[in-house]
Amino acid sequence: MQAPRTRVQRRPVHGVLLLDKPLGLSSNNALQKAKWLLRAEKAGHTGTLDPLATGVLPICFGAATKFSQLHLDADKTYETTVCLGVRTSTADAEGEVIATRPVNCTLGQVVEVLDRFMGPIRQVPPMHSALKKDGKALYEYAREGETVEREPRDVVIHELELLEVQLQGDAPFLRLHVKCSKGTYIRTLGEDIGEALGCGGHLVALRRIATGPFDQTQCVTLEGLETLDETERPKQLKPVDTLLPGHASVTLDSENAGRFLSGLRRRGNWPDTEQVAVYGSQPHALLGTAHVKAGELIPGRLLSPIEIRQILESQP
Repeated sequence: MQAPRTRVQRRPVHGVLLLDKPLGLSSNNALQKAKWLLRAEKAGHTGTLDPLATGVLPICFGAATKFSQLHLDADKTYETTVCLGVRTSTADAEGEVIATRPVNCTLGQVVEVLDRFMGPIRQVPPMHSALKKDGKALYEYAREGETVEREPRDVVIHELELLEVQLQGDAPFLRLHVKCSKGTYIRTLGEDIGEALGCGGHLVALRRIATGPFDQTQCVTLEGLETLDETERPKQLKPVDTLLPGHASVTLDSENAGRFLSGLRRRGNWPDTEQVAVYGSQPHALLGTAHVKAGELIPGRLLSPIEIRQILESQP
């Protein structure tokens, strides 16, 4: 007989875990593992990483999930290695080889091609992606051997730096540093650079080293989280308002805080501002987001009184 499974007692957990996602694990599997280790009731991540990618994966717990959408728009920074001369069906090492060509480009040609990909560019999303067409993920069409038409997307490459290059020998490659806007597919970028060089290419390594204000030096691994005592694991979480770094701050007294949490607009001597983080004064606690127009503080995403109480109770 199998031993009965131990049921994990879930609890309210609020905050942001900066996880260093390991190789070979999907973003959702990494999230579920972190959620289990923290015994958390609710969690979500801010943008997926492929199983073959590693690096910064912010995971939002509890009240932080209300602001995760804001972070999806953040710029991302990667280090990636492009194998030259070989194209695959998925534009990365997971796919089947579909073409091989000799690598005859020079270092000068590499630099010139990289310059061409700087700034605003258009990308056709890869078939092996979670992007949906007619309610169905593109990778589902790809698994069925079907290719569907995809609209090009406008993205921005802010930085594209050549870290290392090898153009001779059996395994020519480029190692690149890329800072880009949301929605950029690094697999597609690597494949397109290979095509522009006349030899093709595919990704063999990808690491996200930063996303928005968060970088890899702030991250914890799943192994590191697992070795901690259960009471120490929540201390790895960053506060919910970590997701609101560019927001102006407004603090309300108790009466106005209560009305604001009810969804009512507040009047005050505030300049027009698109992004505001709103706090209560006694005790000091995040209430939610808002924007200011013509002296009115207009509520956006709000925390519930229960969430606020739970956050305050969890603080040392």
